[in-house]
Amino acid sequence: MRKDQRGLTLTGLIVGAILLVLVALLAMKVAPPYLEFFNAKKLITQIANEGKTSVGDIRQAFDLKSSVDDVTAVRSSDLEITKDGGEIVISFAYRKEIALFGNAGIYLDFAADSKGRERAP
Repeated sequence: MRKDQRGLTLTGLIVGAILLVLVALLAMKVAPPYLEFFNAKKLITQIANEGKTSVGDIRQAFDLKSSVDDVTAVRSSDLEITKDGGEIVISFAYRKEIALFGNAGIYLDFAADSKGRERAP
């Protein structure tokens, strides 16, 4: 009587390894833009809570803090500063293009404001 063998073939192992490497490469390309988005969102929330009222002060504070936290995707000129019920609301929106290989790439659209609303794919 012969027992059925169980296990993973060499072909299955290679295909699994290739898929794992592709997913890891995609994650390494996509993670930095998301980290930068969350840093920029944190900055505008901090600045809005500081109580600055003039547009110039808000932009200057963003420039100073963004240079420390290495936020390069959003500049102070990209900030939209409005008032909502007497409260300062700072918002931004931008698109990041990530090249994958050849002519293939991904677009990521980011938008957030200091009231906690965000849209990130």
